[in-house]
Amino acid sequence: MAVAEQTLASAPVRRKQASQSYLSLVWWKFRKNRTAVFGGVLLLVLHIAMVGVPEFVSPYLLERTSDYVEAKPQRIRFFDQEGNFHLRPFVYGLEKKIDLAKRTRVYVDDPIRIYPLGFFVAGEPYQLFGLIPLKTHLYGTLSDDPAASVFIMGTDALGRDWFTRILYGGRLSLMIGLIGQLMTIAFGTILGAMSGYYGGWVDQLIQRATELLGAIPDIPLFMALAAAIPSFWSPISVYFMLTLILSFVRWGGLARQVRGLILSLREREYALAAKSAGGSDSRIMFRHLLPGTMSHVIVIATLAIPGMILSETALSWLGLGLRPPLTSWGVLLQDAATVRAIHTTPWELWTVPFILLTILAYNMLGDGLRDALDPYSGR
Repeated sequence: MAVAEQTLASAPVRRKQASQSYLSLVWWKFRKNRTAVFGGVLLLVLHIAMVGVPEFVSPYLLERTSDYVEAKPQRIRFFDQEGNFHLRPFVYGLEKKIDLAKRTRVYVDDPIRIYPLGFFVAGEPYQLFGLIPLKTHLYGTLSDDPAASVFIMGTDALGRDWFTRILYGGRLSLMIGLIGQLMTIAFGTILGAMSGYYGGWVDQLIQRATELLGAIPDIPLFMALAAAIPSFWSPISVYFMLTLILSFVRWGGLARQVRGLILSLREREYALAAKSAGGSDSRIMFRHLLPGTMSHVIVIATLAIPGMILSETALSWLGLGLRPPLTSWGVLLQDAATVRAIHTTPWELWTVPFILLTILAYNMLGDGLRDALDPYSGR
């Protein structure tokens, strides 16, 4: 009796789900996966902060230098040295000293100089989205002292705020992942669709090309292609060429998967009906067959973007990718690639957690999309 009542109670819910469209079912199942939602929200925040408005989020501009060379991160405080509570957070000023034993420059807190912090403070002028002139930054010091500073992640060898460099570096690294993956989707889906639809010598040529790319190890191939970039090219030209190289190397796996899906879809009734009705090959491929592969392509692309970001990071870290004055996460890792940097300026390793966080967020989102795009399964 209880089972029957439960079945009757759940019947309206099943009817409502059955009457929903495919996209609404996908959204409903995606929302149930809290891990995927968290990954999507985290990626949205990272892309807004780093790709969209890093000038607003960072307290300084990328080119801004200071007298505090390789300064340690400043601690945000609410209690001063005497134990008094401050309603507004603050940081102590930095005082430079020389460590005679290690013969290095060190910075210690100066409790006499207290710099209160605030949100939406006026700072260096910039142009938001390259169009809107603004001077407001998300956070900063409220002091009029020219020596006032807030370096929550320390500074580099030129006195530049490390947190600011991470934000601006994330813009290039994340954009390479997105743009490179869009180009990979274009190459992989079109060539995979042609391979699966036409067959014959077209299929043999494309498949042998993918096998040739797959037979060459990634790192030597990246190094050979990146080393072929002329040294006299501008940084922007190097950026777009590196994106093209990463896309060229990565399209093979996606093309093979799309080929397998097209081989199945081209025998479906709607594809045969379109062909018998006189539809052209391009119309059948792009209007009828490729839309059936998009859910699979979206999942593969989401899971492949981290690999694109890591490839750029590895190439730039090896000195074969992006080069200064461009700033990416790989370029920042070059500064932390020495034993001296790890020993004396360990805060330069803050780049690593941001890379790991981005990779994990993409993987969480990709796993959630893989389940959500198949809403009729029992998973």
